[in-house]
Amino acid sequence: MIPKNKSHFKTLRRLRFCAFEKFWKRMSLTVLMFIIGLVSGSSQTQAPTTVSVLDTSNTSFKYEVKRAINRGLECLASAQNEEGWWSTKDHPALTALALSAFMGHPDERYKDLPENLRSGYQFLVDSVQEDGRIFREGMANYNTALATLAFSLSGDPNYNSYVVRARKRLIESQVDMGSPGVLDTPFDGGVGYNDKYEHSDLNNTLVALETLYYTQQQQQQNLQSVSEVSEPEATLDWKAALNFIQHCQNLPSHNDESWVSKAAEDRGGFVYLPGESKAGERTDPETGRVALRSYGSISYAGLLSYIYADLDPKDPRVTAALTWLKQNFTLEENPGMGLEGYYYYLHLMAKALGTLKINHLVMEDGSIVDWRKDLADRLLNLQQVEGSWINTNGRWWERDPVLVTAYAVMTLEIIYRRL
Repeated sequence: MIPKNKSHFKTLRRLRFCAFEKFWKRMSLTVLMFIIGLVSGSSQTQAPTTVSVLDTSNTSFKYEVKRAINRGLECLASAQNEEGWWSTKDHPALTALALSAFMGHPDERYKDLPENLRSGYQFLVDSVQEDGRIFREGMANYNTALATLAFSLSGDPNYNSYVVRARKRLIESQVDMGSPGVLDTPFDGGVGYNDKYEHSDLNNTLVALETLYYTQQQQQQNLQSVSEVSEPEATLDWKAALNFIQHCQNLPSHNDESWVSKAAEDRGGFVYLPGESKAGERTDPETGRVALRSYGSISYAGLLSYIYADLDPKDPRVTAALTWLKQNFTLEENPGMGLEGYYYYLHLMAKALGTLKINHLVMEDGSIVDWRKDLADRLLNLQQVEGSWINTNGRWWERDPVLVTAYAVMTLEIIYRRL
């Protein structure tokens, strides 16, 4: 966390100096060992003894990543509104993402939140509606999910009642468009915006499932201890959720919708919702059949949704998704979308591969990709002079430095923990 006060910046400078001092001591030891080896070799007739030199490359790289995280958080701290919110007052999700970036700092475990973070959380509290949802101007489920996750990450039991109530509302928003209790439409089981349109989409489903996944233990621990929660625990229909997720996947063996692509370029990837892809369509030149293209960010969203729904990693739906993502792996763009949604794509990549504990990607040609290091390198090179990140393409709000910086910082935090 990087609060807006001089004492913190002094602390930060001390932390950086200590990190540098520790690194320099290791480097000094390495140099000393090397000199000893040279002296020993020149004074004896036998072959010189091989000296095991301390490898400091990973230590140096971790320091670079942490420095980028700290600089990003400094920028976020300076961008906070005096009323506690970030970027816009209308959508608490942006404030929630910024708070989540602070709470994910690898070296911070707050006993007491700094004033600026308390102010941010108070804004989320002020955004809680009577029914338990957390939003202001539309996109109710999206805002509720991200705000709930931010409350959970705070570790403050004072926010537990908001988490429990919001979880119930997210579960109740699960779509059932046909006959009640029957999986008779491809939209059944998903989650949508809850106010923008009635049907579900894969991105809102992802953020809802992620929030339910990470707050499940908190829900169980607090249902009995939170006296003001008198409503019974709601349960998501996970079978229905899988029904919706697979109806967004370009996989003919598991999805018989008319729009499903049979092209090898799409097999295993995902689309935004049944019948719509943000990457557009492809037409079979021989049959004239129109199918939907798979694209990167939503394919990681689909893979993550399967993970949160506890689908076996060896399930053919999961392996097909991973195959498509490996075949289309790139750090230059969001596959199928160019720079649209680029930072969200990188963020979901780190979440999905990290959650699956995939350390390296083995490509079809046998090459091995150290995705963590390559992704971190990419973000380090894209960081602006003042510490923020920004996309030159404004699709999905990615020209907003608060949103993109929060994505980038959280991505680096995920990577840092496994370096």
